[in-house]
Amino acid sequence: MSPDFDPEKFPSLKFPETPYTYSERDVALYALGVGACARDAVDSDELKYVYHENGQKYIQVLPTFTALFSLGSLKFHVPGLDFDPRLLLHGQQYIEIYKPLPTSATLNNTVSLAGLHDKGKAAVVEMETKSYDKDSGALLCMNRTTVFLRGAGGFSKSSHPFSYSNYPKDQGSSVKIPKGQPFAVFEDCTLPSQALLYRLSGDYNPLHSDPMIAKIAGFTLPILHGLCTLGFAVRAIIKCICRGDSTKVKCISGRFLLHVYPGETLVTEMWLEGSRVIYQTKVKERSRAVLSGYVDLHGLSSSL
Repeated sequence: MSPDFDPEKFPSLKFPETPYTYSERDVALYALGVGACARDAVDSDELKYVYHENGQKYIQVLPTFTALFSLGSLKFHVPGLDFDPRLLLHGQQYIEIYKPLPTSATLNNTVSLAGLHDKGKAAVVEMETKSYDKDSGALLCMNRTTVFLRGAGGFSKSSHPFSYSNYPKDQGSSVKIPKGQPFAVFEDCTLPSQALLYRLSGDYNPLHSDPMIAKIAGFTLPILHGLCTLGFAVRAIIKCICRGDSTKVKCISGRFLLHVYPGETLVTEMWLEGSRVIYQTKVKERSRAVLSGYVDLHGLSSSL
């Protein structure tokens, strides 16, 4: 950590606006990358994400596709905050969706620093990305990405650890998993090549593809992207709770608890609390929770 780093100047830092362009092909490739139609190539709930089913003019966009818009924010530079990018851990993702996503678009992304916390041996940085449609100027969605920078803590100027957030405390906070039986459970198998497929959507971190890099990081094999696991979990919620209607998804919060190896089986458990779905995803083979969070909906299906 540079002695010149002043956390008090953190909230005033500015970042340049960045464009992000995607096509219908990108939308379909992403859907395949998070397991759509993997078990059934003509799945009645998911074919619409990869094909113009029943003559539809455009394919539909999975709500977690929005997480790709925030990938650029992980390449942030905060003057004086020195860290090894190889020690960066993606801790949490929070997404708000304001309008249905077009199948292809050019966006303008504005990035700001939403939080900074000194955890002693690590720093926690929260980056907020707002995505606007370039043509209409409409705000489509917001991502807040939380990362742990191992070895970058200890920068507080007083005995009280520095902590700053510019958003409500209950927004994206961790959830307590209910003790009762889940309302629904969905089991899905990832492919051994899942990470290689998902990386084509723009996250080329070699931790997910290079066995030597994975071993240096402490893993026996390359691991699955956390956002890929999130995509699997939200797909399960759309299928089981939303009855295939992805437009019901309003807000997504996910906390990454443990790594997933490609080829492992994901079991997503879901509980209903009003229009909120609390979920937990486990790896079946290791009986370990790897992801938890909640999804807020625009109401529930009448068939539930």
